[in-house]
Amino acid sequence: MSAINISALHPPEFILTGFPGYQGLQHWIAIPYCIMYILIIVGNFTILFVVFSEQSLHQPMYYFICMLAIIDLVLSNLILPKLLLMLLSEDYTISFQGCLTQMFFIHVFTVLESSALLTMSFDRYVAICNPLRYSAIFSNSFIMKIVGLSITRGVVFIMPLPILASRLPYCNSNIISISYCDHMSVVKLACADTTLNSSYGLVVIFLVVSDMSFIVFSYSMILRAVLKLGSGEERQKALHTCGSHLCVVVFAYSSATFSFITHRFGRALPPEFIVVFACLYLILPAMLNPIIYGARTKEIRRYVLNT
Repeated sequence: MSAINISALHPPEFILTGFPGYQGLQHWIAIPYCIMYILIIVGNFTILFVVFSEQSLHQPMYYFICMLAIIDLVLSNLILPKLLLMLLSEDYTISFQGCLTQMFFIHVFTVLESSALLTMSFDRYVAICNPLRYSAIFSNSFIMKIVGLSITRGVVFIMPLPILASRLPYCNSNIISISYCDHMSVVKLACADTTLNSSYGLVVIFLVVSDMSFIVFSYSMILRAVLKLGSGEERQKALHTCGSHLCVVVFAYSSATFSFITHRFGRALPPEFIVVFACLYLILPAMLNPIIYGARTKEIRRYVLNT
């Protein structure tokens, strides 16, 4: 099929799925999502304000926490404003190009979040297992290189997804099964062979899984080093320092894994469950991350309580 014919089969817009079976309760459903949105904005901006205001927090670990906060802010703003608009005005449409744009940025920042978690695990590994070289390794120039490499990696790996999706004809349906434009949810609507799209989607998933594998390896080495520390106080301090990172890592990857399973193998699940979880797996980490770091990081907690 020629490129012209394929472009002719692009729908002018897609229809996002709200909460099937709860049309009369859409305004009430908007309330908890609005509260979560406020908590995300307040929590993550608080983290950013505290770190940049307190000179003693100008350290690599806190810079990476800020990086994660920025990613969470962007991800939530890619999803929640449109979701709230859907619930309050019942406008479920999104343009074809707008859908591909949203797909691109959601997946780029999802990969960026995985990169941030991987970098934070490496930061803790060096700080605990090789503390004498920590300052030399995590210089400002090295941090900037990590950020630049993470962004480049995200863009390069994700760019093929909307390009491949734009080359497919969509002649069966234009109703997306969730409330935002996810790659597989859009590709499922195509009336052509989507093997290439699905295969490349698995490549991206493998990238994220490889990040998770390196994180597990880093923390296994950290645990090994902690157990060799002389005093129980030193062990407790080291474990407490890593505890907040581990909480975020476990929650982020477990929710992402469950979302992957429901997307690919969850046809028997109720559609309303898939819609709710598809949103929450991106929204909940953005809301809980600043709470976890605020509660478990003594320096951040002390600054917030004293202001």
